[in-house]
Amino acid sequence: MGSLWKWGVVAAVAALAALALMTSVCPVKYVEPSGQPFGGAGDVAFAESLWEVMDGYLDWPMQSDVLVGGTPHGALVRLYYNTLQIDGRNFHVVAKDNFGGEDATIESVAASPGDYLGAVTVMVQREPGYDPDNANWYWVKYLPDGSLDINPAGIQLAGRVAKGAESGCIACHLKAENADYLFSNDP
Repeated sequence: MGSLWKWGVVAAVAALAALALMTSVCPVKYVEPSGQPFGGAGDVAFAESLWEVMDGYLDWPMQSDVLVGGTPHGALVRLYYNTLQIDGRNFHVVAKDNFGGEDATIESVAASPGDYLGAVTVMVQREPGYDPDNANWYWVKYLPDGSLDINPAGIQLAGRVAKGAESGCIACHLKAENADYLFSNDP
């Protein structure tokens, strides 16, 4: 029986090693437990963890000046970049403060950004397999208090927001040059 047990352990270890190799070479595609592309429990939990580790993002060393923006982000924006650890993994994070208001100018927003902040939109490049069709980007829109914004159907805007739609986060950012989903480095 000792010999049979030993070969069973060897077979189990070999199977686990093969599975680990397969998932590192061909990652399993992420599937939100709810089956929807965004707003499910997993995406919302990630958004909550993200907001916690973003505390102090206004002081990140890589940030832009206040820039002219546009729909849907606001008349003016400010970008921030950092690498953050979320749930034990490192991720590239691009945050955007979205500013608006009738009297919002570059100068007034720079002087008092909190008075004009409408939302904070964030892109996180997730682990391989999260959304390979879209370079594994995760999208989230927070209200100024850090709560998640919702769409007209009441779905929280976190995850693969508007995946497959003709408009929305992914459809718009597909238009960025170099297929990187980022406009900030386009000429």
